[in-house]
Amino acid sequence: MKEKFIRFMYGRYGVDAFGKFLVILGLALIIFSGFTRFRLIPLLAWVVIIYAYFRIFSRNIYKRSAENQSYLKRTAKIRSFWWNQKNLMKQRKTHHIYKCPSCHQKIRVPKGKGKIEIRCPKCQNTFVKRS
Repeated sequence: MKEKFIRFMYGRYGVDAFGKFLVILGLALIIFSGFTRFRLIPLLAWVVIIYAYFRIFSRNIYKRSAENQSYLKRTAKIRSFWWNQKNLMKQRKTHHIYKCPSCHQKIRVPKGKGKIEIRCPKCQNTFVKRS
C-alpha cells in the first residue's frame, strides 16, 4: 500500500510550508465555525482545505513552488521573530541575557559565575552584573 501511494505521488508537488498553513487554517476555521452561526465560515474552511489538497496533488511543481516562496517571503519576519523568541527561551536555562546600558546590544553571559565585569562587543562599554 505504501509503495502504491509513493508511485501515485511521484511527479506531484507534495506538502510544503504553505500547504501546512492552509490545512491548519482550514481546520481552525472548522473549529471556529462550531462556535458561530455564520454559514459562510464552514464553506470557506472547506474551500481552503480543498485548495490545500489540490496543491499537494498538483503536477505543476513550478507554480506551487512559486506560491510557497511567496508565502515564505511574506511571513519571514513573523517566523524569524518566533524562532528568535524560542531560541532565547532555550538559552535562558544556561545563560543570562543582559542589555548594554549605552548601546542596548544584547549580551549573553553564562550563569553561575558570580559578579562579573561584562564588556560590550559593540561599543566596548564595561559594566558589572551578577551572572
